[in-house]
Amino acid sequence: MVADLRQRVYNKHKTYSVFQKFTLLKEIQERMRRFSMVDISPKDIVTREAVAVGEIKLKASTITRLRSGKLEKGDAIAAAEVAAIQAAKNTPGLLPFCHSIPITTVRNEHRLTKDRVKVESYVKGSAKTGVEMEALTAAATYLLTIWDMTKQYEKDQNGQYPETAITYLRVKKKIKRK
Repeated sequence: MVADLRQRVYNKHKTYSVFQKFTLLKEIQERMRRFSMVDISPKDIVTREAVAVGEIKLKASTITRLRSGKLEKGDAIAAAEVAAIQAAKNTPGLLPFCHSIPITTVRNEHRLTKDRVKVESYVKGSAKTGVEMEALTAAATYLLTIWDMTKQYEKDQNGQYPETAITYLRVKKKIKRK
């Protein structure tokens, strides 16, 4: 929405009067006042930890392929590990009001059941704010990577995903150590 307004202000194919540009700029400023990043400067730097969990429901036949390593796209678990770590480190680039914080650890553990991949993502850092969003982003990205790498086996005859679902994504635990 703000980008659209900026585009209108700087549209090279249209000439705006000074008044029109002022009006558009004022509209941009008013819209930007509706949200802001929280000031965490008064807080102390402490060790923060968070664990996020989630799962993806897949066809039993897809889980069998996953276990045997017979996926056309390759090792989905290894790819999900890397993707989740990258996602945790890049969380502020995805969530506009999430602070950039130094992450010291990202670990992901998975468990396969007959029709699910369950993940637990652990993130640790020393900062003025928590690492819950980084843990959630890691877990979600892990599961999305599994979906991406198995989707061809999950589609029905109409190209839909009637059985596939990412569920139970949540923060399991958060720790703040002084």
